[in-house]
Amino acid sequence: MGDVMLKGDRLKNGRLNKGLTQEELGSLVGVGKSAICCYEKETRNPSLETIIEFMHILGVSADYLLGTDNLIKVVENDEVPEYRTMTKEEVMFIDELRKDKLVYEILFQDPKRGSDLVKKRIG
Repeated sequence: MGDVMLKGDRLKNGRLNKGLTQEELGSLVGVGKSAICCYEKETRNPSLETIIEFMHILGVSADYLLGTDNLIKVVENDEVPEYRTMTKEEVMFIDELRKDKLVYEILFQDPKRGSDLVKKRIG
């Protein structure tokens, strides 16, 4: 399983909800303001210990911080399974698509083509 990246926007939202600056949050977990900035921009990943500290300080779950609200097992042929994550928002999006059978069929019959159609429509 590849590295799971901390979701920077979720860390930032949690920090702001607690009324903390990057510097204040950093001092609580023993890292500098620049490290918190990097975590929020997703250019650096915190250690497991730091993630656990974020959970306690911000009152959020690891699933929330990591965006692993939902874990999906992907198996192609007889390969070793690969695990991917989907956020609650992504699952809600797919649930919404499923409500319209025709749209769902068009988009998922050929996912690449479906994605291109959506991009053209909103782009």
